[in-house]
Amino acid sequence: MGISVVAITYDPVEFLKTVEEDQEIEFTLLHDENVKHVNALGIRNLDYEPGHRVYGIPYPGIFLLDPEGVIKAKFAEERYQDRPPFEDVLEAAAKL
Repeated sequence: MGISVVAITYDPVEFLKTVEEDQEIEFTLLHDENVKHVNALGIRNLDYEPGHRVYGIPYPGIFLLDPEGVIKAKFAEERYQDRPPFEDVLEAAAKL
């Protein structure tokens, strides 16, 4: 489809490197310093207070962006344990 996959998380860079190696991840993992991007997008799960082990966790979601960085589609769930149906994501990506 000619798309790139990137994941962004608040997890420390060292942890991301370990995950990449251990799980043989072949797409880019980015660290969101101080959950700056999560907050800017308004997707931080507000159920957790500062100091909680998952403070800063975003609602799980997938954004499809065009080459200029404009969000063309988004999929989101309320619980971090859930993920959007991947078939829906592929269908939307195919339409871009």
